[in-house]
Amino acid sequence: QVQLVESGGGLVQPGGSLRLSCAASGIIFRIYTMGWYRQAPGKERELVAIITYGGDTNYADSVKGRFTISRDNAKNTVYLQMNSLKPEDTAVYYCTANLRRIGASSSQNYWGQGTQVTVSS
Repeated sequence: QVQLVESGGGLVQPGGSLRLSCAASGIIFRIYTMGWYRQAPGKERELVAIITYGGDTNYADSVKGRFTISRDNAKNTVYLQMNSLKPEDTAVYYCTANLRRIGASSSQNYWGQGTQVTVSS
């Protein structure tokens, strides 16, 4: 069994910062790509940022220059540092990981349960 557990969401004023964390646990052989998606009320889930095992990153245009994704492979953890937050960043943020379990022949995508981020004065 594999679990992704997110933490770090909350309420912040516009211009503020938050740091999200997501730790993967279970019988894991290798985590390939990790990332963050978000879903605002009434909208589709959208990619925020992704990071490969080697550290290559990709960001949504709307967060470039404000958000930074990083990971600690030894801890199976991915982070999202969010600065200069705007009200339009309000959403449920979901962690995702493409990983291969020990004994498995291929990788699968897993999702966390989501953490609420609200940007409001």
